[in-house]
Amino acid sequence: MNPARILLVDDDRIVLESMADYLRREKLTVQTATNFEEADRHLGGVGVDLVIADVNLPGRDGFDLLQHVRQTQSDTPVILITGYGTIENAVEAIRFGAFDYLTKPIMSDELKLAIDRALGQRRLAVENKNLKHQLDQRFGLDSIVGNDYRMLQVYDMIGSVADSRTTVLITGESGTGKTMISRAIHRRSSRRDGPFVEVACGALPETLLESELFGHKAGSFTGAIRDKVGKFQQADAGTIFLDEIATASPALQVKFLRVLQDMEFEPVGGTETIHIDARAILATNQNLAELVAQRQFRQDLYYRINVVSIHLPPLRERISDIPLLGKHFVEKYAAQSGRRVHGFTEQAVDLMQRYSWPGNIRELENVVERAIVLGKGEWIQVSDLPAPLHRQGLDAAGIGPKGHLKSALQDPERRIILEALEEHAWNRQETANALGINRTTLYKKMKRYGIAAEGEEAALAVSKW
Repeated sequence: MNPARILLVDDDRIVLESMADYLRREKLTVQTATNFEEADRHLGGVGVDLVIADVNLPGRDGFDLLQHVRQTQSDTPVILITGYGTIENAVEAIRFGAFDYLTKPIMSDELKLAIDRALGQRRLAVENKNLKHQLDQRFGLDSIVGNDYRMLQVYDMIGSVADSRTTVLITGESGTGKTMISRAIHRRSSRRDGPFVEVACGALPETLLESELFGHKAGSFTGAIRDKVGKFQQADAGTIFLDEIATASPALQVKFLRVLQDMEFEPVGGTETIHIDARAILATNQNLAELVAQRQFRQDLYYRINVVSIHLPPLRERISDIPLLGKHFVEKYAAQSGRRVHGFTEQAVDLMQRYSWPGNIRELENVVERAIVLGKGEWIQVSDLPAPLHRQGLDAAGIGPKGHLKSALQDPERRIILEALEEHAWNRQETANALGINRTTLYKKMKRYGIAAEGEEAALAVSKW
């Protein structure tokens, strides 16, 4: 690691050079200044890790310098030194944000200890900022890839609801990215520094799930040897994400209704009511409206959680995003494996866009990771893709013993038209212009390939969003 950079500020040159010599012997990089203006020039250069300043400087004093550092470099700690220490001055220094306040004469051990503690705080602050940046990259909006018009609507919705307390219901097939969306909402909210607690409701039996969610008191059931804090309480001041909400039993649905309405509950076996301040995001891959009609899901709970709904389209309905997502995962796994992989060949992309992706984005990610691990070249070839893509791709193209050239060419044309429609939000005139045909020709081709109805439904969905 590079030596820590320390800025010493004192108008007494003898004291200044004495302290600088001592710190350089301790393998620290030291810069010196005798007043506020000199110190500011150093701060505006390569920057420093710690400022040690005398309070009594000519002109603008050490307190002015402290406030300036807090405003311009908030992660940089400041130690103030004075020859006239009082309790009042020490309190004022700490109140204004000084890390420490030392009085002259300063013992070398005392100074070294203060420096070590201040630099330790600086390292923690930098590590925390880097960690937050990594979290934003992994779970923030930038990590969600896609230009499909329905995904653009999702991005807008995330921005609109992120900073509210409104309950959000995320729907979509397995693997479409519901957890990623929930984390993005949390990361963009004012609760970003609070906990994000995820619970897969379908992963545990009802008896254990209730304890996991609400906690329990010691002795409330066999094996409960001590009190346990539940997930809802852990999410206090943050966000709780309840995945697979449709799997909750009728009894648990009643408890969900209360806790989501009032944010209060009792632990299993307990009588004390616990109040929390948490934001709830729920997700399901099932049609809750149908489950309500079948009396498998409580209607009142459905209306309570369906305040704001975000639907994630399956990957087969946003095939224009497959190259983007593929490139994103190639960069991720190529970096992890240390391999040089540029992307996919055109034939590989074509085969991937013919596939229906029942596992959605999660399946695509696994396919890309497999191709990078097993592939040999710098481009992912058709031969690097797994067998299911080959079988379905050939079927979709009409290639086989009974295939004909005309039928084989129809599917690519249909896909090109569909991609162009999606790219232009199903605006037929703009799509026709992009394809270099007139609107009437486009309409006839849409009718021939049976995608006219899809366009009307998509346009209607956008207008109602």
